Amino acid sequence: MKIRRALISVSDKTNLKEFVKGLDSLGIKILSTGGTAKFISDIGVEVEDVSSFTGFPEIMNGRVKTLHPKIHGALLGIRDNEKHVKEAKAHGIEFIDMVVVNLYPFSQTIARKDATFEEAIENIDIGGPSMMRSAAKNFRDVAVVSDPSMYVPILKELKQNGSSLSEATLLDLAVDVFQKTAAYDASISGYLKSRQSKDVAKSSFPSRLSICFNKIKDLRYGENPHQKAAFYGDGQDSASPSIISARQLHGKELSFNNIIDLNAACEIVSEFEKPCACVIKHATPCGVAQAGDARQAFIDALDCDRLSAFGGIVGLNRSVDGRLANEIRDAGFLECMIAPSYTEEALEVLTKKKNFRILEAEFGKPGRENAAAFDIKKIRGGVLLQEFDTQDADKKDLKVVTKKSPDAGELESLYFAWKVVKHVKSNAIVICNGSKTVGIGAGQMSRVDSVIIAIGKASSRARGAVLASDAFFPKPDSVEALAKAGVSAVIQPGGSVADKEVIEVANALGISMVFTGIRHFKH
Repeated sequence: MKIRRALISVSDKTNLKEFVKGLDSLGIKILSTGGTAKFISDIGVEVEDVSSFTGFPEIMNGRVKTLHPKIHGALLGIRDNEKHVKEAKAHGIEFIDMVVVNLYPFSQTIARKDATFEEAIENIDIGGPSMMRSAAKNFRDVAVVSDPSMYVPILKELKQNGSSLSEATLLDLAVDVFQKTAAYDASISGYLKSRQSKDVAKSSFPSRLSICFNKIKDLRYGENPHQKAAFYGDGQDSASPSIISARQLHGKELSFNNIIDLNAACEIVSEFEKPCACVIKHATPCGVAQAGDARQAFIDALDCDRLSAFGGIVGLNRSVDGRLANEIRDAGFLECMIAPSYTEEALEVLTKKKNFRILEAEFGKPGRENAAAFDIKKIRGGVLLQEFDTQDADKKDLKVVTKKSPDAGELESLYFAWKVVKHVKSNAIVICNGSKTVGIGAGQMSRVDSVIIAIGKASSRARGAVLASDAFFPKPDSVEALAKAGVSAVIQPGGSVADKEVIEVANALGISMVFTGIRHFKH
C-alpha cells in the first residue's frame, strides 16, 4: 500500500525530525495539528494544518480538533470499495494513508506525586486513540505508527519499496495499536477507580477485569531453562515496594527467579522502620533481622540459616557502606542484593564480584495507596483477585489467652515475629530471639512439620525464644513440640475448634500465648 498523505499529531516528539524529513523526501504530503504542526514547520518541512484540511477550527482548548468526518472518513474509507470512493468525493474527503500518533502521557502524569486530578483528566487523549483505532480498523489501506521506536524501520521500508508498506507490516502496526489503546484505557479506568471513595473501592471488585502491562524486557528463561519468559510492569504501583523502578548497578542480567526473590526481599524490609535485613531463597526468607545498624542486621539475618542462604538474595532498608559490603562479600555465594543506596566504598568492594547483581531502589511502606490495585493470582482458565494483605494486628489489640503473660521483651519479639511470618509460605512458623529470626519452617502440608523444621533450624537458640504461627494450631502437638524445645511464648491468630485444648496445654507447660485474630496465609 502506497503512502501519499500522512497525518502527524504527537505528544512525544522523540526522533520526529528525522522521520518527518524522511517522509518529505519521499514526496509524502503532511497534515498536522497545533504544536506538532509548528514543530514540523520550524524544521523547514511544508505542512498543512488539520483545521485547513477539515475547514473547521480547533475548539475547546484543543479538546476537539481531529474529531471530524473529513479525518475519520479519510481513514476509514476502503480504497477499493466503489461506494466509499464515491462518497468521499461527494463530501470532499481526501484519503489519509498514514497516521503518526502517540498518546497524551496519561500514565506519566499520574505517576507524578504533584499531579492534580484536573491534570490527569486533561491528559486523557480522545482524538489520538480515535484516529489510531480508525486507521487500525482499516489497516489494509492505512498505516498507523504509534511509537517513535517504529520510525526507523518504517522509513527504511518506505524507501526500499517506493513509499509502500507490506500488508504484513500494516497488520503488525494495527495489532500494536489495539494493544496500546487497551492498555491506555485500563490505566485510565484504574486511576479513576482509585479516586472512588475508599468504602466503594474496598467493596467493589470490577465486573470486568482488564489486565494490561508493558514489557520491560525479555528474560533469558523462566523458572527453568526450557521455559521462555519476559518481565512486565503495570506503571500503577510505583509507591509500593517494587523492583520495577530499581536500577541495576552491577552484575549479569536478572533471572526470572531473581526478580521473584528480590520482590519478596523488598516487601519484607519495607515492613520495618528500624534497620532491617533479610536473606531470601525461593521467595521465602531464611533469615530476617532488625538491629541498631544495617551491618548487624545483615549478620543476624544471615546467622539464622547460613546453609540455606547459599545462593540467596539480600534485601536491606538502609544504605550499604564499606563495612557492610565487606560482610556481604565474605558471606559466601549470594546471587544478588537490593538496597536504597550504596557508598562509593561499598560499590568498590561489591563490584569485585563479577556476576553479583546489585540493585538500588527506594522502598515505600507497603499499603493500599492505589485502591484499584489488587493481588492477582493466575489459574488455568482464569484469575483470582483479592486485596493485598496489608492488615496487621496492633500491639494493643493482642489478646493474652494463657495464665502467663509475655513480658515486655517477649512481646516486642512476638510482634517482630508476627510481621515476619506474614511473608513466609504457609504453613508458616517463625522462631525469633529478640528482633532476629533463629528458625523458620515453611510450606509444609502439616503445621507441626513446620514447627519441627523451625525448631531444627533454631536448635539450642529456640530456648527462651518466641514463636509465630501464621494460622491457628489444629492440635496441641505443635505446642508440645515447641515447649520441649524451650520456646517461651507464642503468637497466633486463634480461631481453631481446638483453641481451648491448645491453651490448656500451653498453661500446663508454662508457655504464654497471645491471639491476634488475624490470619496470614501465603500460598
